Amino acid sequence: MSEFSAALRAVPPPFFVRLAALWRQWRAELFGTRLNAALTLGSLAFLAWAVPPVFRWAVLDATWTGTAETCAASDGACWAFIGEKLRFMAFGPYPAELRWQPALATTLLLALVVASCVPRLWGRALPPAWIAAIAAAVLLMAGGITAPSVPTGQWGGMPLTVLLCVAGLAGAFPLAVLLAIGRRSNMLVARVLATGFIEVVRGVPLIAVLYVATLMVPLMLPAGMMMDKLLRTQIAIILFAAAYMAEIIRAGLQSVPAGQYEAARALGLPFWPLMRLVVLPQALRTVIPSFVTLGIGILQDTTLVVVIGVFDFLNAARTAATDPDWLGFYDEAFIFAASVYFLLCFAASRYSLWLERRLQPGG
Repeated sequence: MSEFSAALRAVPPPFFVRLAALWRQWRAELFGTRLNAALTLGSLAFLAWAVPPVFRWAVLDATWTGTAETCAASDGACWAFIGEKLRFMAFGPYPAELRWQPALATTLLLALVVASCVPRLWGRALPPAWIAAIAAAVLLMAGGITAPSVPTGQWGGMPLTVLLCVAGLAGAFPLAVLLAIGRRSNMLVARVLATGFIEVVRGVPLIAVLYVATLMVPLMLPAGMMMDKLLRTQIAIILFAAAYMAEIIRAGLQSVPAGQYEAARALGLPFWPLMRLVVLPQALRTVIPSFVTLGIGILQDTTLVVVIGVFDFLNAARTAATDPDWLGFYDEAFIFAASVYFLLCFAASRYSLWLERRLQPGG
């Protein structure tokens, strides 16, 4: 009888039963108290006031095909502008006949990111794969092998945004590990240097770091020595991300029980094999969701390169609206760019939640 009861409890409830339970939960959360009921009714009133005119502008009165003159005669959004300028927003000023190169580079980097999100693929082959993929993406965008070379001043759009984000996080990770270990080190010099770097970089906004890389670094270089602006920008993002990532890793290191260190030392493991084989795997496992959150932040922060004239995706969308033939459609350009960033960040946040549940004991 007990086995039958257990089997009966294991059967999922009917759809309408689950729907009724969900409605009771929502009703308790939305109207459980007077304050919740007031906030819910106020929110519904605001949506009833704001959504209809926005929906009318974006959908009902919108112009989906045509020219700029067709859009000017309409009171709605001009989505025909997006269709006309989509290639420029996607690739920036990159030569039109060679846009297959940044498209292939972006596909390669995104495939690497997706593969890195699969836990069963985490292993020794993953770091070399990151190095090879980033190097291949840079070579593809630079050209010169199967096509004419393209200077970095003509790189732009989504490929550049993805490259800055992916290469920035990949380059920041080993430096962040060293900084986190250095900050917890018993060596005074290493601890002071690591702490000083982390606190200084975390104490200034990314835009200030970008300005330093763009304006001050060329003045510090020896006479006659030049460094590409995009390379300086990438190094600035790497250093900025490394400072924040180092604190995440340090939190993971502190979460590892002291008995793990003592057991590894009892086995005779030197310091670096102890960190590589025992401590870091446990520490990194606990902070992977925080890594995803940092990655979302770095992706959003790449939009700040617009202030130094780098043609990332946002800058390409803004520049597209300055075309004399399609002048002034900034609302459509920024809404489209915001939608793309939202989709990328939302997908990353959902993955972070899934990974957090999977890494829990018994997940």
